[in-house]
Amino acid sequence: MRLRSMGVVLAAMAALLALPAAHSAGAAELPLSQGKTATSSSDENAGTLAAAAVDGNTATRWSSAATDTQWLQVDLGATATLSKVVLTWEAAYGKDYKIQASADGSTWTDLTSVTGGDGGTDTLDVSGQGRYVRMYGVHRATPWGYSLWEFQVFGTNGTDTSSCDAANAAKGRSASASSTENAGTPASAAFDGDTGTRWSSQASDPQWVRVDLGSVKDLCKIDLTWEAAYAKEFQIQASSDGQNWSTLKSVTGANGGTASYDVTGSGRYVRINGTVRATGYGYSLWEVAVHTTTGGVPPVQGGGDLGPNVIVVDPNTPGLQQKFDAVFAQQESSQFGSGRYQFLLKPGTYNGINAQLGFYTSISGLGLNPDDTQINGDITVDAGWFNGNATQNFWRSAENLAITPSNGTDRWAVAQAAPFRRIHVKGGLNLAPNGYGWASGGYIADSKIDGTVGPYSQQQWYTRDSSVGGWTNGVWNMTFTGVQGAPATNFDSGPYTTLDTTPVSREKPFLYLDGSTYKVFVPAKRTNARGVSWPANAGTSLPLDQFYVVKPGATAATINQALAQGLNLLFTPGVYHLDQTLDVTRADTVVLGLGLATLVPDNGIDAMHVADVDGVRLAGFLIDAGPVNSDTLLQIGQPGAGADHSADPTTVQDVFVRIGGAGPGLATNSVVVNSDDVVIDHTWLWRADHGTGVGWDTNRADYGLRVNGDDVLATGLFVEHFNKYDVLWNGERGRTIFFQNEKAYDAPNAAAITHDGIVGYAAYKVADTVTQHEAWGLGSYCNYTSDPTIVQTHGFQVPVTAGVKLHDVLVISLGGKGQYAHVVNNTGAPTSGTDTVPSKLTSFP
Repeated sequence: MRLRSMGVVLAAMAALLALPAAHSAGAAELPLSQGKTATSSSDENAGTLAAAAVDGNTATRWSSAATDTQWLQVDLGATATLSKVVLTWEAAYGKDYKIQASADGSTWTDLTSVTGGDGGTDTLDVSGQGRYVRMYGVHRATPWGYSLWEFQVFGTNGTDTSSCDAANAAKGRSASASSTENAGTPASAAFDGDTGTRWSSQASDPQWVRVDLGSVKDLCKIDLTWEAAYAKEFQIQASSDGQNWSTLKSVTGANGGTASYDVTGSGRYVRINGTVRATGYGYSLWEVAVHTTTGGVPPVQGGGDLGPNVIVVDPNTPGLQQKFDAVFAQQESSQFGSGRYQFLLKPGTYNGINAQLGFYTSISGLGLNPDDTQINGDITVDAGWFNGNATQNFWRSAENLAITPSNGTDRWAVAQAAPFRRIHVKGGLNLAPNGYGWASGGYIADSKIDGTVGPYSQQQWYTRDSSVGGWTNGVWNMTFTGVQGAPATNFDSGPYTTLDTTPVSREKPFLYLDGSTYKVFVPAKRTNARGVSWPANAGTSLPLDQFYVVKPGATAATINQALAQGLNLLFTPGVYHLDQTLDVTRADTVVLGLGLATLVPDNGIDAMHVADVDGVRLAGFLIDAGPVNSDTLLQIGQPGAGADHSADPTTVQDVFVRIGGAGPGLATNSVVVNSDDVVIDHTWLWRADHGTGVGWDTNRADYGLRVNGDDVLATGLFVEHFNKYDVLWNGERGRTIFFQNEKAYDAPNAAAITHDGIVGYAAYKVADTVTQHEAWGLGSYCNYTSDPTIVQTHGFQVPVTAGVKLHDVLVISLGGKGQYAHVVNNTGAPTSGTDTVPSKLTSFP
């Protein structure tokens, strides 16, 4: 936690001493907000959480991170007619802010705006309706965040037609407890519907038992059946994330037995928190029943089928080869089409199969381990559709299966955005197209290739945390980290950069079958990894009912409602137009796409924002810019984010961005990372150089990746053709392992890209203020087709300081269409003529 100056601390203490005793505003009027579920854009620390602003206690407070545009939101549980909002500010108050209301927690209406606020207590008369009410801070009055002792919302409950369901929503659900008396009294016994079994705790105060309802529910009644060892005082609490709790009911002087309590609020988790025992024994409950409201706006349901574009097969599926062939015939050359397909192969052995993969086609095994799904045959990517040129074999994937190639070697001739993950090849792997035509790839992770990998015509490749039986040749930039059997570094005379281990990695989540039940496996973080992560498989499994299975036709409002309920997202193959930004606010949320599911932001909105929270997993989808300019297609952490996520970082894996190509697209920034400790593991951020809607201003996009957070790691970074910097790194202690880049082909002339006396924007710029940064295996290529006379000053620009180090860096002129004068800053030989020979530096400085 960052320490405040002594003056501010004393001012805060004075404010605390001057506070009146806790009471609600109005002698008999209880706020609708009190004890309800509260969330926020950020929290300063664990002692100033959102719930503290709605707990009725003016000695506890919420405070945000020290940046503008922060918010505090309360869920009233049902739509209400609003009349008044009272804000009790701490010393760090909002100068300019808005009070807003929403029916769904996504689309907001301003109720009132305050400018020039002076802190203290603000009592604001409002008029409107909403279930959700928030304070949206615009400008702070101090250098610190926004801080509220209390946020109180007054009004009357609306005409809600919901009723309390007699069914027990907690029956059979996952449960846990602070302790158990013995193995015969587990937490689950209190939620099994059997009054002959019970949970009991150790004999101390406090103790709790809780249940996970699977998604956020509107709660109306809790039934408790106590054993002889009951609680004299306890709280009924709810939480959306299992960490931040709101008290729905405080009970004192209880007499045990069976009792029912009416409650109002919502949560995914319900907890009975015992504070004072009635006996010398622990707490003991025969049964806890949780009742939820029916009617009103129905909750989004988790689980269900996988939609029309997921093809699930087993070894006995009739006409299996024909299914593969039919999809390939449609997708082979459909580079900018709307078809999206996912093949899921149940565990077993598949004989004589050749699964050719075209655009937007993915194939995955459904076993927990790759060897559970055996293909005696091939998974093939070739380039016959493009006359043997594989440089445009984008957007496809293979994962989590084993291949015994029919002729001993499998062909995987791909370019960017075509990951090969968690595969066991029982033979060799050929990365070049038939005829050894041009190729520009690629990425392998968590895979075992028993034979030799032959890249042949591949210009560049990155391989991580794998094992290979051998590796032959390569063209310009072949980078390896944590790869058993990788060739030794020889960048001074050849293409190889090899690091023994990967500093931080976590494999991509994947769908699998546990018996007949779909689950998503979420692998654990590894440090200094080497070799594959399986079959050890450290990590956790999430049942599919904890996911909203998003199918074509789903609206952004429904997707955001699912996120607000605490569900994860599984996007099935399709193209999804968004009319509001998707907001991922819960720690450890999984957003997983199948079949290159594609998000298209309409009307200039951003596609997705991720809060500055731990452990979000983004994986397996494409963001395609719309024709109206978006500021940022994907934002991770709000500006000024600074929480420590090193123990549980957010990961971005196989998340791709496209601006133009499928039609006009515009975005100032593709991806902005504000959070610390993020791991970007394989991305291709592409401003299109071909297709439709392509031109210097038609598909303008200034920046590919902007990193503002500290301690961010990129492994497998492909960024191409942006109008300004492809990568702009402002955060400290950043690291990149493998970078592939082409500068924008269509720069009209040198003047259009000249800035600060420099011709051309660096492909990879580390800001002048950065003192520590390190990168390995970096390549930038120029192909100035609009003006081949352009001589770009350098490919890479970094501050000259001992803490900033680049290893194995190259620049290349593709056929003499433009040149580089230097590699890094003013160091390194120029590229020459039309010979397409790299100019290299093995280290800088």
